[in-house]
Amino acid sequence: MQVTRVRLKNWRNFRSFDTPMRDVTYILGPNASGKSNFLDVFRFLRDVGKPAGGGLQAAVIARGGISKLRCLHARRDPEVCIDVELSDSPDDEVPDWRYVLGFKPEGKGAQRILVSKEEVWHEGEQLFSRPDKKDGDDSVLLTQTRLEQIAANAEFRELAEFFGSITYLHLVPQLLKFANQLAGRPLENDPFGQSFLERIAKTTERVRNTRLKKISAALTLAVPQFKELRFVKDDSGHPHLEALYSHHRPNAGWQSEEHFSDGTLRLLGLLWAFLDGSSMLLLEEPEISLNDAVVKEIPLIIQRLQKNRKLKRQVVISTHSEALLSNPGIDGRGVILLEATADGSVGRTLQEEEASALETGLSVAEVVLPKTRPSSVNQLGFWE
Repeated sequence: MQVTRVRLKNWRNFRSFDTPMRDVTYILGPNASGKSNFLDVFRFLRDVGKPAGGGLQAAVIARGGISKLRCLHARRDPEVCIDVELSDSPDDEVPDWRYVLGFKPEGKGAQRILVSKEEVWHEGEQLFSRPDKKDGDDSVLLTQTRLEQIAANAEFRELAEFFGSITYLHLVPQLLKFANQLAGRPLENDPFGQSFLERIAKTTERVRNTRLKKISAALTLAVPQFKELRFVKDDSGHPHLEALYSHHRPNAGWQSEEHFSDGTLRLLGLLWAFLDGSSMLLLEEPEISLNDAVVKEIPLIIQRLQKNRKLKRQVVISTHSEALLSNPGIDGRGVILLEATADGSVGRTLQEEEASALETGLSVAEVVLPKTRPSSVNQLGFWE
């Protein structure tokens, strides 16, 4: 299953947003246009759907409260609304599922967040709509979504499980290299990879070895002198990755992850994420620290993995990279361009002339990426 359409109202940058999505979707736009905020829509739904320690109230608080979530351009309408459609295929005329969640502050001393709208549709038929009579009799019920309540989401638990399995990874190499010195508590769901090695350790040995063998073969092609990758535990039981390089010193030995380059760690984490599960995968600027020649291959890696799956895994990528977008294999139907306006950011798919240009053999980097360029950027060099 995958998200096939997203509608937003008053969400962060977006006063109003409505666009379709594909199994692989590329989010483009200038700085501060809302690329990260768009990805956070799906992380928010994941957090809302947590039955333990999560839910609507915690998800809003974790983002700094309703004032940080609601679009600054929403001067009169206090409601934030997320509306997503989901199907096995983006070409289905009637979506398999539709989930709508609206919420706003209570407006009293408690300042709780209340559900102003919650709807679930299945194959075009509405299963319920809130607020309903129960909510009218007991307004405290509106502090929770039915999505987060195991006793209330039986009819649409497939949706709750989909949202709950969404993965976001923006691996920060320094958190791995200096994990012992930092000794910080990783954020829940660990979006920056501080517990990446523990995640690998928890994978069954057979699956872990199979994945690391595939990743090792890829690193051999991308990292100069790279020869072999292995998983080990030290005397204290802490997990580590070690690499062997072809070296002018034949007995140079294995190097642990603290000696890996930032690019090697980023690529390793990226490849592991592609192989780890079938849930929606959110990737923010995967090109960071990587050589352009490697970055250019990312779309092909995703395409190859998609072909080997019975059900395609949805991947959503935000990027600025000319190298990544220069790959001719990118499906233009999966490109969303964000544009900042005086009334908030808007998003759109490709216009007819842009799609036609791609069909002639031009790349997304040539046709669309220039439109994310700030109009006055050439003047930046004269700043002093």
